[in-house]
This record gives sequence, structure tokens and C-alpha cells, in this order.
Amino acid sequence: MSRAFVKEEVAEAFEELPERPISDHPNYVTAGGLVQIDAEVSRLSAEQEKANAGGDRLAIARVGRDLRYWTARRTTAQLVQPPDDCDLVRFGCIVGIARDDGRTQTFQIVGEDEANPAQGTLSHASPLARVLLGKKVGDVVSAGRGEAEIISIGQPQRP
Repeated sequence: MSRAFVKEEVAEAFEELPERPISDHPNYVTAGGLVQIDAEVSRLSAEQEKANAGGDRLAIARVGRDLRYWTARRTTAQLVQPPDDCDLVRFGCIVGIARDDGRTQTFQIVGEDEANPAQGTLSHASPLARVLLGKKVGDVVSAGRGEAEIISIGQPQRP
């Protein structure tokens, strides 16, 4: 079996990449999340042109799949304006919690595609966000294996 034959088999296998799963949750986004989606669609469109021009079947399949995902996410995006007040935890609010193990954390509740807990953003569909939504400062919620008290709720900075 020649090496070229093996590469061709691999490339053909990648032409039929599985579609990226799309969440069943509403596609709520912040203004920043909408900008991120638009940027990703633009980037992938340019990448698709390059892949098509180069005839790279693996890149065409990968980029095509990602572009279909992000185009679908853009089509279903529901822009949620920042809340006028954050007396209760709402989409877009910044929430501070104190966990029963002594840790404090702060998260902004955002759309699924813009969420990155390590960067302080939490998807509205995540288990923690779902228990926080509608609560107020002083409420205690289950958080993972323990509990957390809501110690602050604030508005995001407006651009």
C-alpha cells in the first residue's frame, strides 16, 4: 500500500465530518457575543475561499462544517439588551458568589457561544447560571457539590 493511498483514504474520511451539534436552548447573545459570531462567520468565509482555491479537501470539509454551524448560530441569535437594573440575576448581569469552601467567583451570564468560565463568563444554559437566574443578593444556591451565596449583582459596562 502506497503512502499516497493512505493519505487519500484519510482525506476522504474527513470529507464527511459530523456536524457540530447545535444547542436546544434559546440562542441568547450579548452585543459582544453577536460581534464575535459575525467575526467568526467572516473569518470562516475567507478561510473557505482559500481552501476552495487550494483544493484542500480536508480544509474544505472542516471549514464548511464550522461555517454552517456559525451561520446557523447567527441566524438564530437573539440579542438581549443589558438589563436596566440588576436587582435580580438576569442575562447579562455580573454575579459574585461566595462558595462554602471559601472561594469567591464572579461571572457574567452570557450566551452559550461566548461563555468561558476561566475568563469570567458563564453560559445562561449552564447548571450554575440556571440556579442563579432570578435570585437576589443573599440567596444561597446549590453550586456543584456545595452551596454558594450570591454576594453581588452588577450591570455590565456599556460600550
